[in-house]
Amino acid sequence: MRAAVSERYGAPEVVVVRDVPAPVPADGEILIRVDATSVNRTDCAYRAARPFFMRAFTGLRRPRRAVLGTEFAGEVARVGAAVDRFSVGDRVFGYCEGRFGAHAELLAVRQDSLVATVPDGVDQVTAAAATEGSHYAASMIRRAGVRTGDRVLVHGATGGIGSAAVQLLVAMDARVTAVCHAEHAELVRGLGAHDVIALEERDFTRGSGRYAVVLDTVGKSTFGRCRRLLEPGGIYVSSELGPGWQNIPLSLVGLVLRRGRRVVFPLPDEGPPVLEHIREHLAAGTFRPVIDRTYALEDIVDAYHYVEAGQKVGNVVVTVRSDPRPG
Repeated sequence: MRAAVSERYGAPEVVVVRDVPAPVPADGEILIRVDATSVNRTDCAYRAARPFFMRAFTGLRRPRRAVLGTEFAGEVARVGAAVDRFSVGDRVFGYCEGRFGAHAELLAVRQDSLVATVPDGVDQVTAAAATEGSHYAASMIRRAGVRTGDRVLVHGATGGIGSAAVQLLVAMDARVTAVCHAEHAELVRGLGAHDVIALEERDFTRGSGRYAVVLDTVGKSTFGRCRRLLEPGGIYVSSELGPGWQNIPLSLVGLVLRRGRRVVFPLPDEGPPVLEHIREHLAAGTFRPVIDRTYALEDIVDAYHYVEAGQKVGNVVVTVRSDPRPG
């Protein structure tokens, strides 16, 4: 099978598309013929091994997993023994961080992992981009304790995480203020944001609004800068560790005090209920991943370069099969 292979850490050029042995599904696993996958910030971090401590999990000198890829949508091609949740021909989508392997024509995953059937009316390209950003967004929202009616500011509302967060918050009737570049203001309003702050027009941290929660979905601000935006008892959540990894000790302080304005660190939820939650929103139409552009598998290096340029809007999809079944 064809796959995007990286046998060393480094720039996008370490990735080479070539033939590799196809996986064989073990007991309790399904073999998926991949229609589409994505290149996202998570893939970029693992490929480059940044930050360096990631090598403790991925391999000190070289990657333990040569084929990356965390998101996928495809069709079940074969099932292993004891599989009872899926059948050959089912359209499925999911997330496989840690095991990886989605940047390939075939992928084997456990039936009890983050995999589910694609809802009717959702095409494979859309499904392939529906998990990475949204499951981080859902974790940030849950750990911040957002409730119906809360005022929430989302910084980075056009990214994969931010665009998902806006939609999930709107679906729970929170009042969303989105921060993005002016050229994308209408896109973000279309996602349901009640108010939009254009980065070019003013520093959002100096605004007069007060929020129950600030979600920094791009990790480009700090608790210190955003603290004044928070209501008493308000929560700041960032998708990144922050300068000097400050968000970890700040969140520990918040765990002890549990009062006042504080930081919550959003360890992601990874269980099957997370994917079912996302599937429900896809089926209901309350969430659709924003897709910036698509690349063919053979052009995956270009996809990596585009994602790392920091200008993408939503998600970047890589098509693996040219004739996927429609939604």
